[in-house]
Amino acid sequence: MEHEKFIFCLEAIPDVDSTNMTEVVSVLENIVIQQGIASIYKACDTIEGFEESLGVLLYEDHNFKDYEIIYLIMPGEPNNICLNDYYYSMEEIAELLEGRMKGKVIHFANKKILDLTDEESQYFLDVTGARAISGYGSDLSEISSVSTLDRVFFSLYQENDDLKEVVELMFQKHYSLCKLLDFRLYY
Repeated sequence: MEHEKFIFCLEAIPDVDSTNMTEVVSVLENIVIQQGIASIYKACDTIEGFEESLGVLLYEDHNFKDYEIIYLIMPGEPNNICLNDYYYSMEEIAELLEGRMKGKVIHFANKKILDLTDEESQYFLDVTGARAISGYGSDLSEISSVSTLDRVFFSLYQENDDLKEVVELMFQKHYSLCKLLDFRLYY
């Protein structure tokens, strides 16, 4: 492997001025310590905050090319995210990210269902330039993907650039959990 793959994590929270540490922050800190995968964490509570955080990453972070995983922890309905009680479709998110995600893997935690048709996933990939989009088809909120399968996915992807092989390994090692949360990869 030529270089490390860093994670840029953007989490939707009710109030960005809150000082409470979320589960995501704890898990990302643990991932750095146990797996050696570096990340940047940002929180947002509006679509403007979402855009601003991505803008800072894209235009001010000189290491942007190293962030291969864009990790989005966003609640919502199937194929929509919810920020500040407003819903945004995957098409709207694709247009916000237009052409800026070249070669990136955009991964959604299981706070929302990702259930794209072939046409919808291809549109998202074409518009954003992303290499792949992944997430979960189950709304089983009792099990957080943040502390379970997301960690496995990031670790396996750190070791292997072939996303199909990564998914195969995930299903081999954690079949029951992959099926239960309905892990999905669109590429």
